Amino acid sequence: MDLEVDALGLKCPLPVLRLKKRMAPLPSGAVIRLLADDPAAHVDVPHFCAEAGHEFLGAEGTTFTVKKG
Repeated sequence: MDLEVDALGLKCPLPVLRLKKRMAPLPSGAVIRLLADDPAAHVDVPHFCAEAGHEFLGAEGTTFTVKKG
C-alpha cells in the first residue's frame, strides 16, 4: 500500500475529491486505500476510476482499493 486516505465521515463528493487530490503526486501503479463510509462511495469511487483511467481493485466494507493509472 503506497497511501491511505481517510475520508470517513465525509459526504459525496468529498471522499472522491480527497482521493483525487492525495493521489495526484503519486506515480502510476501506486496503490491507494481509501477509507470512506458514505454509501454513495460504492458508486462514486468505481465511476471516478473508470473516468480518470485508474484501476478499481475492489471494496470491502468502508475500504476501497485503487491502483493509479
